[in-house]
This record gives sequence, C-alpha cells and structure tokens, in this order.
Amino acid sequence: MKKQYKYSLLILILMNSIVAMAQKSGIPEISPLNWEIGFASKPTDAPAIWYPATVPGAVQLDVAKALKYGTWYYAENWKDYLWMEDQFFTYRTSFAKPKVGENQNCFFFSKGIDYEFEIWLNGEKLFYQEGMFSAVKLDLTAKLKDNNELLVKIYPIPKLYKEPADRSQAAQSVKPAVSYGWDWHPRLVPVGIWDETGLAILNKSEITDLNLNYSLDKELKSAGLSCTIKGANLQNCLYEWEIIDAKGKSVLHKEGSFMSNDIELQGEMNQVMLWWPHDQGIPYLYSMDFKLKDATGKLIDQKNSNIGFRKVELVTNEGGWDYPKVFPKTRSIPPIQIEINGRKIFAKGTNWVNPEIFPGIITDARYNELIDKAIDANFNILRVWGGGIINKDAFYNLCDEKGILVWQEFPLACNNYEGTPHYLKILEQESESIIKRLKVHPSLALWCGGNELFNAWSKMTDQSLALRLLNSQCYRLDPNTPFLPTSPLMGMGHGNYVFRFWETNEEVFQWMPKSHNSAYTEFGVPSLSSVEVLKNIIPESELWPPKPGTSWESHHAFNAWVGDTWLMPDVLKFYFGEAKNIEELVANSQLLQSEGYKCIFEEARRQKPYCSMALNWCFNEPWPTAANNSLVNWPSIPKPGFYAVKNACRPFLASACIKKIKYTEGEEFSADLWILNDLPVQAGSGKITVKLVAGTTQFKLLVWEYGTSAANTNIPGPTLRYKLPAWDADRFKLVLEVEGHPEYNSDYTLLYSPKVVNEKKANVLNQ
Repeated sequence: MKKQYKYSLLILILMNSIVAMAQKSGIPEISPLNWEIGFASKPTDAPAIWYPATVPGAVQLDVAKALKYGTWYYAENWKDYLWMEDQFFTYRTSFAKPKVGENQNCFFFSKGIDYEFEIWLNGEKLFYQEGMFSAVKLDLTAKLKDNNELLVKIYPIPKLYKEPADRSQAAQSVKPAVSYGWDWHPRLVPVGIWDETGLAILNKSEITDLNLNYSLDKELKSAGLSCTIKGANLQNCLYEWEIIDAKGKSVLHKEGSFMSNDIELQGEMNQVMLWWPHDQGIPYLYSMDFKLKDATGKLIDQKNSNIGFRKVELVTNEGGWDYPKVFPKTRSIPPIQIEINGRKIFAKGTNWVNPEIFPGIITDARYNELIDKAIDANFNILRVWGGGIINKDAFYNLCDEKGILVWQEFPLACNNYEGTPHYLKILEQESESIIKRLKVHPSLALWCGGNELFNAWSKMTDQSLALRLLNSQCYRLDPNTPFLPTSPLMGMGHGNYVFRFWETNEEVFQWMPKSHNSAYTEFGVPSLSSVEVLKNIIPESELWPPKPGTSWESHHAFNAWVGDTWLMPDVLKFYFGEAKNIEELVANSQLLQSEGYKCIFEEARRQKPYCSMALNWCFNEPWPTAANNSLVNWPSIPKPGFYAVKNACRPFLASACIKKIKYTEGEEFSADLWILNDLPVQAGSGKITVKLVAGTTQFKLLVWEYGTSAANTNIPGPTLRYKLPAWDADRFKLVLEVEGHPEYNSDYTLLYSPKVVNEKKANVLNQ
C-alpha cells in the first residue's frame, strides 16, 4: 500500500425578526465517557466482542481500527466497510455514580446520535429515537446506582428496500442521502455517536430555553428586543440580562426575579451596529450574557451568546416580473435576489458538502480552515446542499464571525420523499430541532426544502406534503427568514457541469453568454486532482494510464455520472492530444477547469441585475476524489481552479468575454471588455491596457479609458479584434492591466496551433 494522507424582511420592518444569536455555551458542560463498541447481526443478540470506541466518531471507524482495515479512502478499501450497514451496533460505557448535589440532577446529553437508537441504563430501556439532528437530554438521577452501565444501541442504516442499493433507499428517512452513493461520494453510510456526548450535572433550577427576537425600525438604527426564558424550578430565582458591544461596553442591562418558570423581558437598543457579509461591511456581533442566580445571589446557570442584527429578504430580480413573455401569464420567476439591510447584493459562492464521509470526525479546525478558504476565494455565501448533513455548531458560529451568508437546505435530495405518516412525523421532529438550533445565526440567509426535488428524477411538487410541512415549520418557528421549496426553481439554473458539450459542439464560452438565468445555483467544470492526491489514493500499478475498473473508477474518474464525465478523456484529447504522463494529464485538465470556471463566474456577473447569484458545484470534498468539480481537494488542498475562481470573484476587476479557448494561426481573435463591480460604493475611473502574450512576445492591442461606476454596477467596454500571427507556442494569454491598480488585473490562458502543425495533421489524416 502506498503512503497515505497525513491529513488523516418582510416589508414591515417592525414585525419581529428572529435574532441572530450564535450559541457559545447554550448547552450543558459535558463530561465525556469512555466507550467501547460491539456488534451483532440480530437485535436480540449481544455483541460477542467489544472494541475501544472513539466518541464522537463512527462505528465503522472503530471496527476498522480494531480489525486493522486499510484506510477507507485508499484504493478500493471502502468496499471492505459495506457489510457493516446491516449490523446492530452497541456502544457501552461504565461509570461510578457521579457526585450529585441536593439541588442537582445528572443528565445523559448528546448533541447527535446517528440514526435510529435506544438508550439503556442498568438493563432498563429509557429512551428511543429516530433522527440524528435532535439532541438527547435524559435525566438519569433517579435511576443511578453506585456503579452503572449505559448502552446506546444503534439500529442498521435505514433502507426503503434492499435493492437497488442507491440513494433512493434514503427516501423515507431524514438521513443524508449522499452517504448511499453519489457521483463524488462512495457508498459509505455512517452510523454512531457523531457529536458531543456524555454526562452533565445541572442544577434543578435551570434555563431550558432562551429565545431572543427583535424588531428594527425603518431606518435600521434602533432595535426593540423581546427575550423569552423558560426553565425548571425558576420561582424566586434571580436573573441578570446584559448585552455588550464589541468594545466591551454594556448597552443593555436588566435585573429581576422569576415569579414562574417562564418570563418575557423587553429591552431597547439605539444606534445599533448592523451585521453585514464580509464584502459589504463588518459582520458586527454583540455578546449577550444571561445569568441565573439563586435567592442568595449565587450563580447557578448561565447562557452566553453572540447577537447580530440584520434584515434579510429574497426579492424579485430586476426584470423578473417580465416573464413569462407570452399569455397566459401564470407565475413569474420566484425571487432569488438577496437583499440584506436594504441593499441588494450579488451572491458569489459555492455549494458546501460534508467535509468528511464520517461527520463525527469533523473538527472545529477543519471548519475554520475551509471557511477561511471560502472567504479567501471572495465568496459571500455558502449553499449547504440538501444531500448532506446539517453541520455542527462550529460551522455556523464561524460563518457569523467571519461574515459569510448561509443558504441552508433540509436533508432532502434527488428523491421523492413520499409523505407517509411515519416519515412526516420524523421530518417534523428533525426540522423543528434544526430550525430552533440554526435560526439564531445572523449568517442564516434562507431556508430551502432540499435539492432538485421538482425535477423528473424526484417528481415532487408544491403539493408534496413534506415540502408543505417544511414551509409550515419555517413559518411557525422562523417566519422572517426566506424559504424556498427547492433549488432550482423556474428561472434558476442547475448545470451544466462540463467544459464541452458534445451534443451541441459548444464550450462554456459559447453556452454561458446564451444563458439567461436569475441565478446559477449549481454549475461545474471538472478536473483531475493534483498528482500528490492521486498518488495517495491510487496504487502505483494503476496510476498510469487511467482505466475504468480500477481505483480510478471508485474515485469517480470513470462511470461516475454520465460515462466518463469527470475525467473526460475525450475532451482532454480533443484540446491537447495524447498526454505523455500523469503530470501532463493533470495540468491539462486543471487548465480547462480554471478557464471554464473563470468564464462562468464572470459571465454570471455580467448578466446582473437580472442575474443575482453564482454558486459553483462544488467547493470541498468528503474524501479524496480522482476527478471532480470541486475547487478544494480533501481535506483542504486548493486546486488551481480555486485561484482562478478567487480572481473571477474579486469585487472589482477588468474582465473579458472570450468566444472560445482554442485558436489557430491567422484566425481572428475577439473579446468584449468589461469592468465588473460588486462594490457597495461608487468606483472611480481608470485606464486598461490590453495585450496578447505568447512566450516572450507581446502585442499591445488597445487602451480603454473607463469612467466611474455606481455601486454594484458593471461597465461594458469595447470589443477587440486581432488576427493571430505565427507563434512558436501552443498557448497564449490575453492580459488586462489596470493602470495604478494591479489588484484589478486579469489574464486568460488560451490554446493555439500554428498552421504548420495543422497542415502536418491534415497530411497524416489524408495518408
């Protein structure tokens, strides 16, 4: 085996808006336990052998470690894990009775157990749940003995039927469908304890729910606050409620006592600092501290939170009411323009997928690293795709702090989620837990029912009970955050996902300018992963040349979606000829991804204000792929395409609309020049020099003096035309240089063939 990875709001502003409150310590302080794991093929059988378990984690990882399996991401090793799908797993831990004070209780607390499970204490079944996104808080106090055995019994993964073994098996569960196999994710379905879990000692007088709402005045300057607190045994307890600004100054302070187990407090703040996405302003956060004290003033419970004040809406895109053009006039395109704090913005971002196959091993550090990269790419929004998990708290806290919007989907994707009574019951339970946990974040921009649910392969509609339920849940629990039933909707685009379309003989350079979408919420251009990644996942004997039926196929290069979509050997051969080695093949593939993505992002921006959003598919990966549309290889390795997209998403840049990527000697080259401006302020005038560069040869083509541009407004420029000379090169660059502002410069790498080369090829074909 080769060396493996080291990286093991609505128009009426005075209506209450859900507060943006990122929980820092809204859960109990948890004491972890020492766990072991066992399994059996029948629910009535006890495990024969017990192995050490890591919590949070996944049962597959514990068993694989004990049985010395190869790492799941190397070669075909993931197939060795498939037998675990149908086993009954049991977590076991023993602990002495904790010291519990007279006014305290002992709870078992878990933020996430996947997916269907029972909890037993000392031989007695205490709890059952289906659903991995609803936390468990179980009072053990009256059941404790001097020595205790706690079991968490995990059922086999849910399957609607045994065959076919694909994502449709997840269509009657609220479990992420991606784990059942996708064109960039192997079939590896995790189960187990995947988030913080252990014992918590809490006072009998405790806060169980704290919900803060606010209303902003018309000028978005003042906020009226309403804080509802619920708990147990709160009568005669004292409280202290305080909000502190970023400089440490107290801006609201109230004290009092509880007369019952719930109370509603009112407050007012003036000169409120608003929360903005990072490219529009400062993601300003206040801190809120709520202390619960006994009658003597002793602290017995405390909740700390961050608060961000903002108003977010989805509004109809400019020109949207003009469609459809013909009668009968039914519905126009749905709103997808994000307006935050009264300002319409162009949403530049990406589709976020699970950072790991096994969510239990996702760390705060991994979230931080990837979100930093998203901001470095000049993204202001992440679409949390409905095929994957609802992320851990750290993800949303970091988005709040760093100023990146979140489009949050529920865990429905590409299936017909039939509204059976059982499914709807679990969906209601899980969606309520999800909404209550996430609605507090200022980064939350919109809710969405799920991915591609109105398409032919899903066959859901507005009348599907699951989507009616989700809309109802969002309205009931978070009415001022926008809701979409699915993506895409009419007028929005999913696709295309390749550089060249054989059916129409078009490239992205021809296809994209002809498109007319209100938002591009999925699109992609594939590339091979870096050579380093490939050498760490594919055995040396299989590495060159790539072939189906090998580890290349398991890692999605062949037969992943439609034929060889992600590797696309025919496309690479068309543009570059036969590659001599893996390094050359990777470089050619990554060049097409870089220039293709650059084209799509910049063209989407040229199409505003009718177009308001561009989100590529996808940003990251849950495991190392051989070929994929991703910008960042697992675990956190940027491809060259990442840097191309970073440049294409700068708030202000010189841009060129290019007609194609491949040219020959004597052919006319043409491009339309633009200034792309997403800045929230007016931008000044300037001068652009345009050059063609081939090797050491440069041709200065023209100088364009552009004027000032209003905030968030592009400037169209002249069209350049130039007959390409004879060059001893196979590629050239179009270079745009902005005088005095190199940070606005752009360049585009294009392919070139001298006539002599083309004549030789023609002679060979004639022979």
